[in-house]
Amino acid sequence: MPVAASAIYFLNLRGDVLINRLYRDDVGGNMVDAFRLHIMQTKELGTCPVRQIGGCSFFYMRISNVYIVIVVSSNANVACAFKFVVEAVNLFKSYFGGAFDEDAIRNNFVLIYELLDEIMDFGYPQNLSPEILKLYITQEGVRSPFSSKPTDRPVPNATLQVTGAVGWRREGLVYKKNEVFLDIVESVNLLMSSKGSVLRCDVTGKILMKCFLSGMPDLKLGLNDKIGLEKESEIKARPTKSGKTIELDDVTFHQCVNLTRFNSEKTVSFVPPDGEFELMKYRITEGVNLPFRVLPTIKELGRTRMEVNVKVKSVFGAKMFALGVVIKIPVPKQTAKTSMQVTSGRAKYNASMDCLLWKIRKFPGQTESTLSAEVELISTIAEKKSWTRPPIQMEFQVPMFTASGLRVRFLKVWEKSGYNTVEWVRYITKAGSYEIRC
Repeated sequence: MPVAASAIYFLNLRGDVLINRLYRDDVGGNMVDAFRLHIMQTKELGTCPVRQIGGCSFFYMRISNVYIVIVVSSNANVACAFKFVVEAVNLFKSYFGGAFDEDAIRNNFVLIYELLDEIMDFGYPQNLSPEILKLYITQEGVRSPFSSKPTDRPVPNATLQVTGAVGWRREGLVYKKNEVFLDIVESVNLLMSSKGSVLRCDVTGKILMKCFLSGMPDLKLGLNDKIGLEKESEIKARPTKSGKTIELDDVTFHQCVNLTRFNSEKTVSFVPPDGEFELMKYRITEGVNLPFRVLPTIKELGRTRMEVNVKVKSVFGAKMFALGVVIKIPVPKQTAKTSMQVTSGRAKYNASMDCLLWKIRKFPGQTESTLSAEVELISTIAEKKSWTRPPIQMEFQVPMFTASGLRVRFLKVWEKSGYNTVEWVRYITKAGSYEIRC
């Protein structure tokens, strides 16, 4: 279901209209007055970004000191409307040098009206790609004095770029050295009990790419995901020998990915944009390889003393290591004095965070470290009863390790000129919400 917007308004924090565009005649000119009266002047402004007043719906979002309001008179896709706002703001920023606020809007009235006519037609979103729109809307915006100076680029045939199948990449790119950088970045979310049992665990990941390739190359990426390997096995009529397979959930792709080929062949094929972009996002809920296990023991010895013992074990390979490991061990607010011993790293009491802050710069795989601490408390019964033992939190980064087990089996680059390419693949796993109850 499309957006079908009737109007779009840009308001400042006082409710003054900075700029607006009417796309349909099914709403009156007093819509902005209704927004001010029933939403801005009430306490409900920040509670819900979607409101219905009379027969119209208002979708609004605050960016810097500007409210962007989309008015819709019929049923519409809310997620699509907010996606349009985000993409439109990114487009404006690309013209304004990275700034989007009330001053930037006032300084670029003519340009904004021209862009609003291009990115939405009769209330339906159109092409919002900055790379494409800059090919035929060549007017430069009033840029921020702190923004970088735009680089001069050759302007190819705009009609071909807009109507062609590869709207995200311009033709005529030439590089002396053709390289592809691929990063698989994963965040581990964990909630573990004090006895070591996993209560909740998942991995959110993304594949980031940086392409410096000449011409119009066609890339094909092979992963050890379950669906792709099963399809490949069917095509080859023999079982795969790729080892462990994983099952990806909630996969979303960049617009450059050929979804028709993915649905039929289960291969990620695409003509990449130039430079950096996010190829895909995914989630893993089963078979997660936890990088660390934490076993805490906290004993309360009367009202004024505590003993804290925490053992942290790295589960990843012995040839790997984690960087920037931080363990935050909570203590009561009435902590008066601490004495600690650690087998590696450094630890101290952080009064502002009410925790023992244990930092290990480099943590090798298949090793363990321990912290032993004695905590002296001020005898305050009220504070003692209010302490509910918050969970231990961890921060870390583990290069060349994936908690999901995802691996790149191949990355093929084909271009009609037949040039040679250099492919670089890197893995990194970091902590998301990594918590252990104590």
